[in-house]
Amino acid sequence: MTLGAFRDQLGVHSNALLLRGQRNEILSSNIANAGTPHFKARDIDFKALYAASIGGGALDVSHADHIATGASSAPGGLAYRVPVASSLDGNTVELATEQMEFAENTLQYQASLQLLNRRISGLMTAIRGE
Repeated sequence: MTLGAFRDQLGVHSNALLLRGQRNEILSSNIANAGTPHFKARDIDFKALYAASIGGGALDVSHADHIATGASSAPGGLAYRVPVASSLDGNTVELATEQMEFAENTLQYQASLQLLNRRISGLMTAIRGE
C-alpha cells in the first residue's frame, strides 16, 4: 500500500484532527490572555477550512444577486472574534465564550481521534488478514 493510498484510507478524520488541534491552540491562547489589555480574541472558521481541506470550498457566484458562501477571506481562516460586550481595556476575550468553545472543540477532537483510531484498527485487521 502506498503512502497516498494509506492516507486515503484514513479519510477526512485526519484532516479534522489537525484542524481541531490548531483551533484548540488558538482558543487556549485566547483564554490565557483574558487579562491582557488590548488582546484581540481570534478563532478560525473550522467548517470553511475543513471543507477546503477535503476539496470542497466556497461556491462560485454566477449572478450579482447570489450570496457568496464558504471560506473566510482572512489568511488561513484566522479572524478576530467580535465581542458581545466590549471591555474598557480593549481586550475582546469573553472568558465564558472561550471556555465553551474550547470544551466543545475538545469533545469534537476526541470524537475525531476515536473515529481515526477505529479506522486504523480496521486497517490493521485487514493487514493481518483476520
